[in-house]
Amino acid sequence: MLRFGLLLCVAGLVVGGPSASKTREEIETFRQYLEQSRTENGVRVDSKALSDLQGNIWENSGKFQGDIVLDNWQIEALVTDYAAGRAAYIWPNTKWPNNVVVYDFGVNEFNAAQQLAILNSINLIERNSCVRFRRRNANDRDFVLLTGRSDGCYANVGFWAGRGIHIMNLARDTPGRGCFMPVVIVHEWLHILGFFHMQSTYNRDNYVRIHFENIVDDMAYNFYRYGANVVSNLGLPYEYTSCMHYTTHAFSKNGRPTIVALRAFSGIMGQVERVTDLDWLRLRRHYNCPGAWSFAGIEHGDNEQDLVNLEQAEISGVIGAEEAEEQQ
Repeated sequence: MLRFGLLLCVAGLVVGGPSASKTREEIETFRQYLEQSRTENGVRVDSKALSDLQGNIWENSGKFQGDIVLDNWQIEALVTDYAAGRAAYIWPNTKWPNNVVVYDFGVNEFNAAQQLAILNSINLIERNSCVRFRRRNANDRDFVLLTGRSDGCYANVGFWAGRGIHIMNLARDTPGRGCFMPVVIVHEWLHILGFFHMQSTYNRDNYVRIHFENIVDDMAYNFYRYGANVVSNLGLPYEYTSCMHYTTHAFSKNGRPTIVALRAFSGIMGQVERVTDLDWLRLRRHYNCPGAWSFAGIEHGDNEQDLVNLEQAEISGVIGAEEAEEQQ
């Protein structure tokens, strides 16, 4: 059955919190959280995972929203907006130029089997989209550096001209385990390609309830929404089973759910068994791949009726799926 789809593809990013201004103490706490998420080093990801056995490996990597690496200027921009209680800061378009991702392996970071697992993930993305990858040459200044530090699976989001090294880290492990699970590798590539996590979209409260009372202290920031002025759902509905969705117990402090679905769906929230048909469709639409804005090629998933309704709405020309969401 077709999956109930959305995944975040952004033209920009904002922190979507309450509209009231924050106290100095709240602002400093938020800054410390962002600083820690950037600088936390030396803690093995398998040690962190022991404290949250129900979470995905990438949720336990200690970065912003689990596995997102922030630059200094991004931290300052987020703190400024948080202090003002607004969702105003916009990150510009972060698609890779000409749909080509430039990458390189760090020296002596991975063995042959691990490199092959990464190359297999690249092949999978290329087979399912018009995105292409190539190794860095001497003239490339902006590229993805693949590293194998032990502190988790994490990455920068999107392409930034002038950044130089774009980080993507996969803690070394046996292929098929930990950060080297195939879907986890693709998850990090999707960050590199410009995607954020599913449950952070502007209209997520129509689909999930966040139980803040169950979230680890000072981790509620991981559940903020992005504003409708910067998040595009690409004309697709919300997908509980996207490979970019948190698990039901992400950042739980008491073993109780932090995310509860408000609608019936088939499958497991936050699964890492496969990249869904709609995950691939969102990628193709983000990069304007040929045929991406038709429904050709969608053959199966978890919620066929939602896709039938979506297709009928768009074909009729009355109202598109994304417009319908924004009018709710």
